[in-house]
Amino acid sequence: MRSRYTISVIAAAVLTATTVGAQRGPAPAGSHLPADVLALACAPSMVFEQPPTPLRITGGQDASARLTFAPGDLLTINAGSDNGIEVGQEYYVRRVQAAERRPVTRANAATIRTAGWIRIYAIDKEMSLATVVHACDTINVDDFLEPFALPQVPVAADTGGIKAQRGNYGKIVLGTDRRRSFAKGDFFIANRGSDHGVTLGARFVIYRDKRVAENFLYELGEAVAVDVKPETSTLQVTLSRDAFLAGDYVAIRK
Repeated sequence: MRSRYTISVIAAAVLTATTVGAQRGPAPAGSHLPADVLALACAPSMVFEQPPTPLRITGGQDASARLTFAPGDLLTINAGSDNGIEVGQEYYVRRVQAAERRPVTRANAATIRTAGWIRIYAIDKEMSLATVVHACDTINVDDFLEPFALPQVPVAADTGGIKAQRGNYGKIVLGTDRRRSFAKGDFFIANRGSDHGVTLGARFVIYRDKRVAENFLYELGEAVAVDVKPETSTLQVTLSRDAFLAGDYVAIRK
């Protein structure tokens, strides 16, 4: 209770305006970042086990309990100066979304949804207040935090007409919010990573098996690798002749 009282005192001292029932942070300002950087910062990734989540969103600076927050809201997090938190630090806000609603395992992989990123606004020893710098989605209670760093947009490889590898097919797995269909500009996870020769900027061709005897695979479009892990990669659709679906094939141009 003492910690919560201290946070309220801090907030009252630093806020420049209040609203009925809720204290508000500074008016949100534009990030002024290029659209492709913002899109990549909000892109999903995949994990095969529950990530550590010591830093979490615990609520807001409101008269009533809330579960979701947006730019302009003040958020509370469960750490303060005793945990090395400092005013001005920035953190990604992320959410685990398992394919099925059961514990995350290799058989039940999860996408990591980036809800946005925040900046620490005021601190005490055990708790902190933060403001929303950018929102990719609503920010929810129990979302976890990771240190913020701007992503580098990869340069797509110049394949010069190189054909896709037919002996190294992977598949589309999932996207943000458990999405299973994708179009130009969307991000999705493929089950091919650096262990399979994928590098940042690698180009992929996407195919569908129409399950018609004595027929070729149908070429749906193309995508580029924007984030690469050992077993999976995040791809962005660059060309689509039809919707990409979970289970469609991906083949690297290499």
